[in-house]
Amino acid sequence: MVTIKNEFFDIGQIAASGQCFRMDKTDDGKYSVIASDKYVLVSQTGDSISFECPKDEFDSFWKHYFDLETDYGRYISAVDGSDIYLSSAAKFGSGIRILNQDLWEMVVSFIISQQNNIPRIKKCISNICRTYGKTMTASDGKEYYSFPAPEALARLEEDALMECNLGYRSKYVVRTARDVASGAFVLEELYDCGYEEARARLLKLYGVGGKVADCICLFALHKIDAFPIDTHIKQVLKEYYPDGFPFERYDGFAGVLQQYIFYYDLNRPDIL
Repeated sequence: MVTIKNEFFDIGQIAASGQCFRMDKTDDGKYSVIASDKYVLVSQTGDSISFECPKDEFDSFWKHYFDLETDYGRYISAVDGSDIYLSSAAKFGSGIRILNQDLWEMVVSFIISQQNNIPRIKKCISNICRTYGKTMTASDGKEYYSFPAPEALARLEEDALMECNLGYRSKYVVRTARDVASGAFVLEELYDCGYEEARARLLKLYGVGGKVADCICLFALHKIDAFPIDTHIKQVLKEYYPDGFPFERYDGFAGVLQQYIFYYDLNRPDIL
């Protein structure tokens, strides 16, 4: 087990922030996290966070996954104090961090996310992993499933994933898997691209629109200037920023603020 202290980390807020779909609260108040082919239990009391995994795995994987070497306090302190809404959102969601997630998993996850809600997205992904992923065993004996590789999905019929509750999104995922598995689309090249180029390339994938591309850029490629706009964010921008969001002021980390806004809009008290 590894225990750290970090005042800008809240596992509950991260789990509810809409960026990860394989993070679940257990009956004893811990959070189980599955990422790629790895599994960890996370518990927290105040600013003390414990990760139930070997130290070498924490150092080589989970530290990067949770972006623990980034000071999120500097993002919060950079918020314009006269912007009451954004200041409140940043304070309310100050434990959120932008995760470094597997690129392929995020492509599939956010294709599935279209016209879908978080519980259904989580169920779809769980079904896919159980059906097409590999059975893994954690150090505590817990069985879980890895996320299926592109090749595992590329050989399917286009409607096969309807059995995993994907509906019309089945063909989007299977066609994308074929492009990736065949080498027609090389995901790894996106790491070397700037945000705008990565986004433009992602838009060439079947079933990927602007919001999905931005989510992939932010949550997998860690291009934190990406600012996904869904119905929640669109409503906030219309209500609180009718003259436009001040992107220039927050150049280079607007995506972090997007997460604060998204979480705040879903969970804030009725009265600011």
